[in-house]
Order: sequence, then structure tokens, then C-alpha cells
Amino acid sequence: MLENFCEMSKHAGAKRLRCEGAKVCGPIINKNEIRKRESKMKTIQPRMKNPAMLIPEAMQPFMAFVAAVRKSGVSQRALDLVHLRASQINGCSFCVDMGSRELKKAGETDDRLFSVAAWREAPYFTEAERAALALAEAVTRLSDRSDPVPEEIWNEATLHYDEKALAAVILWIATTNFFNRVNATIKQVAGDNP
Repeated sequence: MLENFCEMSKHAGAKRLRCEGAKVCGPIINKNEIRKRESKMKTIQPRMKNPAMLIPEAMQPFMAFVAAVRKSGVSQRALDLVHLRASQINGCSFCVDMGSRELKKAGETDDRLFSVAAWREAPYFTEAERAALALAEAVTRLSDRSDPVPEEIWNEATLHYDEKALAAVILWIATTNFFNRVNATIKQVAGDNP
């Protein structure tokens, strides 16, 4: 059973209540409701096995592609932040979960992890990371504007990345979008290793 306790206020001025089992502050619920929610969480199933596992010959070139981009000179941390942000936009729970865990394992701070979705207002990112995150958002949201990647975003990225590094960031964003679309389509479950 959940061991977390959350102090909640029923309404302003009311005495503080202890709410067993709440991971996040919210409405008070009973233990049966908690069990029902836990049961739903455990029964989520992907629609099918990951296509890359069904056609392993297709996965090998992707892995070589990923390895080549990683050798481009762009920091792995910047690439991982770009991956996380594009995955957040695309609603790929598998990639958000995996990307967050990988960043955490690599030593990323909670402040930065928790702020990726709001990076513009957060003080935790370098100018180069901001440029890559802006480019990731623009490339991921191509249909949101008539000029998908405006000059302002492009020019800022060129200030921080030479042509080879910029190529790597663009390819990383495109690859992330590819995997997000595969995982979202088959409803790949966060935390599962395909």
C-alpha cells in the first residue's frame, strides 16, 4: 500500500487532515478508490508489440543512426533535454518516462527536470539548451504556424551550434518525433521495456 501521507486543508481555516495514500494533494478518497485506481494502472496494455521488435532488421539501422548522432559533438544532456521536450509535446508517455529516468541517472537535477515543459520561464538552462529546446518545439509542432521554424528560432540556434552540431540536433528531434509517433500509435506503456 502507498506509504506517503499528504497534509491537506479541507477548506481555509479548517484543521489540517492527514490523507493516507495520496501521492499528490487532491480530493480525499477512500482505500477502495485507491485500489481501483491502482488496478487500472496495472491493466494498461500496448495495442501490439513494438514494431521495431517485430522487424529487428529495421531497428539495427536506427541504432547505428542514433550512435552516429551521439558522436556529433553535441552534449548528450542537450540531446536528452530535446528528446524529453519533444516527447512531452507529442504525449509519448513511454519516451517521457524513459527520457526523465535517463536524465536523472545521468545526474540531471530535479529543478531542471521539472522545468523542461516551462523552460522559457525557468532559470536553469543555458542559452545553447534554450536554443535547442526552442528548435525542438518548432520542429515538433510543424503545423502550428505558417512558417514552422521562424528565422528568429533558426538564427538563435546557429549562434550556439555549428552546422554539424545543428544537423545532429535536427536529426535528434526528427528521430524523437519518429519514435514518439510509433509509441503513441501502439500505446506503448510507460515503464515497459519493449
